[in-house]
Amino acid sequence: MDTKLIISTAFTSFFTFQLLFHFVSYWFSAKVSAGFSSLNFEKKIEWNSRVVSTCHSLIVGLLGLYIFFFDEVSLADPVWGDSTLAKVNVSIATGYLFSDLLILISYWKVIGDKYFVVHHCTALYAYYFVLSRGALPYVGNFRLLAELSSPFVNQRWFFETLGYPKFSKANVINGILMTVVFFIVRIAAMPPTYLLLYNVFGTEAYMRLGPLVQCSWITTCSVLDVMNVMWMIKISKGCIKVISLIRQENAKNHLQNGKLD
Repeated sequence: MDTKLIISTAFTSFFTFQLLFHFVSYWFSAKVSAGFSSLNFEKKIEWNSRVVSTCHSLIVGLLGLYIFFFDEVSLADPVWGDSTLAKVNVSIATGYLFSDLLILISYWKVIGDKYFVVHHCTALYAYYFVLSRGALPYVGNFRLLAELSSPFVNQRWFFETLGYPKFSKANVINGILMTVVFFIVRIAAMPPTYLLLYNVFGTEAYMRLGPLVQCSWITTCSVLDVMNVMWMIKISKGCIKVISLIRQENAKNHLQNGKLD
């Protein structure tokens, strides 16, 4: 039953996100944003890709949050807890990753990014063990909480593409939220991951994983976390730069107002 559910969920996820990219996003974006229709082909491709990314992030991120707090099976046994809900969420993410890889390859000159390919392939490798062997479903879902930062990252791109001023209120608020949420779900989430590994190391449940899964657990988490740290540094630098420029602008305006008085 689990195998049929996993396969059907992954395939449904793949085709749903393909449909969103090729058809739904064009229609929906034109309805909600007057600026979408004026974009060139390349911008529309990336726009649609980010719409799909946002939809996926909200689905798996919020479902992962529910599992993190309320899924008793996963909480009772984070290594081997056979949670159907956790597997469904990982299956949704798996379908999306295959869909996004196809889109990246199909439009490589427009949105191709080697880091995203590394990220997607690493995640798919990890999810293989969750879905095929039932190992570490709790860990797989915990890592999916990182997706909660993606809507803010995508929104920043939407604002920039639509020509919103860098210092507009909407842009600044989104930028701050993006930095804070990214740190919480991707950087602050690192210690609990490795603490869990430390706590279960050497236990019977850990030994049942076998050398391959044991090695893959630490390797995939390390690769993804290195990339998260790189992105966090880049985001932090951008946020600090914007805040610094806002302070300079406020100080300049205050000085000018003082002179006028």
